Amino acid sequence: MPQTLDGKLVVAISSRALFDFEAENRVFEEHDDQAYMQHQLNLLATPALPGVAFSLVKKLLSFNTPAQQRVEVVILSRNDPVSGMRVFRSARHYGLDISRGSFTGGAAPWRYLRPLRANLFLSTHLSDVRAALAVGVPAAQVYPHSVHASDAHPNEVRIAFDGDAVLFSDEAEQVYQTQGLDAFQQHEQDHADTPLPDGPFKPLLVALQSLQRAGQHGMRIRTALVTARSAPAHERAIGTLMAWRIHVDEAMFLGGLDKGEFLREFEPDFFFDDQTGHIESAARHVPSGHVAAGVANPRD
Repeated sequence: MPQTLDGKLVVAISSRALFDFEAENRVFEEHDDQAYMQHQLNLLATPALPGVAFSLVKKLLSFNTPAQQRVEVVILSRNDPVSGMRVFRSARHYGLDISRGSFTGGAAPWRYLRPLRANLFLSTHLSDVRAALAVGVPAAQVYPHSVHASDAHPNEVRIAFDGDAVLFSDEAEQVYQTQGLDAFQQHEQDHADTPLPDGPFKPLLVALQSLQRAGQHGMRIRTALVTARSAPAHERAIGTLMAWRIHVDEAMFLGGLDKGEFLREFEPDFFFDDQTGHIESAARHVPSGHVAAGVANPRD
């Protein structure tokens, strides 16, 4: 009988998001793919250093037990198969139970997300992230220069989300972008009792809540909503989560304050936002990824 990933939280991740391949990537940019492949082959016995999303992956895999595998991490990479050998060896070196992967030799790997039924895709390639979001997969462009996660919470997976255009649709964000703050506040007051439509990352939040409910001794998930909204526009955000029957542990309504320092104090394993300005700020303090969705990210 064929194996299945049904019922699992499936995370698809590029090799450069999981491991620090920045020096290797410079070889590719300065020379060519053959030089890159040879460089990786020369380093085959040298484990790659952890990358930006390493902490998130390691902690999520800690929800697995010999009796029940709740999380599956799959490498989905533009790397060539030879370089893929180093990726798998590096994963084994760090005790990461990762056994599946697709290495496409430069071709776009996002098309394999649908057969994987992935709940999340993390990549450094913006085009792959856009394509994944277009087919309904929660996806973010990892910023390789992001500060790595703190090791202060080894038994908690900490994830922070922006609201509009991430957890929620960009309906309200469109009002803000086209009509300004006052119109946005009035629009949200007028619609305070109407839940916002789903955003691209709602399915991931639902999957994380299911994983939390399934439980694993010694591990838990802690989530935070970190938004530029402020009172009274906060009511619609909270009301939407209540209507979805989704619980978040913390909610920060910052009214336009810089998010970076607040995220530094929350210490997430990853933060997702649709606006590059917020991500640039956050990346100085925590692992961060750009959700290239909504009115703030028009296609060229």
